[in-house]
Amino acid sequence: FRIGTVTVAAAAAVRFALPDGRCEQALAPVPARPLSLPTRAQQLARLKNETFDVLVVGGGATGAGVALDAASRGLSVALVEKDDFASGTSSRSTKLLHGGVRYLEKAVYELDMGQFHLVKEALNERRTVLALAPHLARELAIIVPIYKWWQVPYFWAGLKVYELLARFIEGSIFGTVRSSHYMNARETVDQFPCITRTMHGGALCGAVVYYDGQFDDAGLNLAVVLTAATKGAAIANHTEVNGLVKEDGRIAGARLRDTETGEQFEVRAKVVVSATGPFSDAVRHFDDPQTRDLIKPSAGVHVTLPSYLCPSDVGLLDPSTSDGRVIFLLPWEGVTLVGTTDVPSDVTFNPVADKESVAFILAEVQKYLAPNIQISSKDVLSAWSGIRPLVVPRALPGETKDIVRSHCIDISASGLVTISGGKWTTYRQMAQDTVDAAAKQAGLLVPACSTTHVPIIGADNYSNNLFVELIQQYHLDEEVARYLAHRYGDRAGTIANAATNGGTTPARRLHASYPFLEAQVTYAVGEYACTVVDVLARRTRIAFMDSKAARQCIPRVAEILAKELGWSRARIAQEIKTAEAYVDSMTFQ
Repeated sequence: FRIGTVTVAAAAAVRFALPDGRCEQALAPVPARPLSLPTRAQQLARLKNETFDVLVVGGGATGAGVALDAASRGLSVALVEKDDFASGTSSRSTKLLHGGVRYLEKAVYELDMGQFHLVKEALNERRTVLALAPHLARELAIIVPIYKWWQVPYFWAGLKVYELLARFIEGSIFGTVRSSHYMNARETVDQFPCITRTMHGGALCGAVVYYDGQFDDAGLNLAVVLTAATKGAAIANHTEVNGLVKEDGRIAGARLRDTETGEQFEVRAKVVVSATGPFSDAVRHFDDPQTRDLIKPSAGVHVTLPSYLCPSDVGLLDPSTSDGRVIFLLPWEGVTLVGTTDVPSDVTFNPVADKESVAFILAEVQKYLAPNIQISSKDVLSAWSGIRPLVVPRALPGETKDIVRSHCIDISASGLVTISGGKWTTYRQMAQDTVDAAAKQAGLLVPACSTTHVPIIGADNYSNNLFVELIQQYHLDEEVARYLAHRYGDRAGTIANAATNGGTTPARRLHASYPFLEAQVTYAVGEYACTVVDVLARRTRIAFMDSKAARQCIPRVAEILAKELGWSRARIAQEIKTAEAYVDSMTFQ
């Protein structure tokens, strides 16, 4: 009895695989699909010389979604990001596509229609993302351990309502993900061997299993913005907004600075959309220094732990932590991801996990581990913090965990459109609402949104047995093949081909313990990577997975990028110093 996530197609592919990596059946060759996008210099030239319908400020999930939505409707679009795409909150999430079990519980108990509508919207968007980006998103089984018999029907009923609500929204009795169900204590231990058999004097009664979506947040963010570029959007990372351009009291563009060269210039647009997350108020103050703040920032800390603490295909939900929140223990990219906290925070560019939050997370995890399994700060592979841009209609006291995660669109008197709040899962719906509002504000006639049917780059020719084809054609390790297939989808053949010289030489890894390849660094330049941190944090995820391993990769990544980008010795030294400081900020002592 297994509750893993391998589909029938993937299982069939694995069945044909032989121990040496060859397959019994011949599979079609995996074609190389190189990116054919303009260079960053060409994108910047467009910003300087064209007037756009829409200028999007912010390259996180929402900004990328707005750019894709607007470009898909035939509008001319520009997007600029101060740092790298997904460099902020969008790469620091729990990596779940979910409606929010906690939000549904609060909606029922508090008769809160705001929470209920958020769950409905998120469940609908979960289905959409799973369909449009099957290489980057997949279903994940999550268990809720139970140590009191009266809680069995409580959690079973609650999670069954969650499941049935999703199926009602999807209009299908089968659903996007599998049905929730109960497991007895023995089955629970079989599935999650590290789990404790007793807690607070009660014996393990079993667990309720439910299913949600899991994804690579930075990977999806980058894929969305690259998809927007294939639709004609001019995109530029490491390009900051220093101010807004106004004509006759109306916003007509922005003043920009290329942080790679220091060059300053203006870009013109009929409407400007700010999708800058926790920095929304800073952009709004460019427009009106006296405007009231919208954002109440909240910090969410995550840590990664060794993979052996969590099965590779099953996560765990702690439904009630000591302070009334929830915490997830999840398999992710070969490590165990745990989070998150939810506490008021200041807005900072590179938030760092605090010792108190990490200690809290470790203590909560320890409760669910067998007595002979002890964890401490020495087991933390990486720790980071992300800032949620929660929206409040007025300055309210109280806990940030009580604020509804709905999104808000604000339009200033001069025409600045600000989208803030929301959650990762609903980025596409947020983008749709934003483009509708922006088009109306600018008087642009546009067709209806079509992004529910626009596949994300890498999805067109993806299949669940792609990793087997990569093994057969390029003689890759299974771990590497699976990783490339999930990260790049139908573009995986391009990296595999470059890494192995067409299957004739072994692929060179960046680190022996992880599946990341040196060929990815070269490929990352075509995805607009400009710095070592861009590669370690977003084009691969090794900085978030294992900060010490990431530090060991810095010299080689710098060497490859220097060759591709023509860096001087001084630039190489500065890149190494900056990258070391970045990964050290994730190293928990």
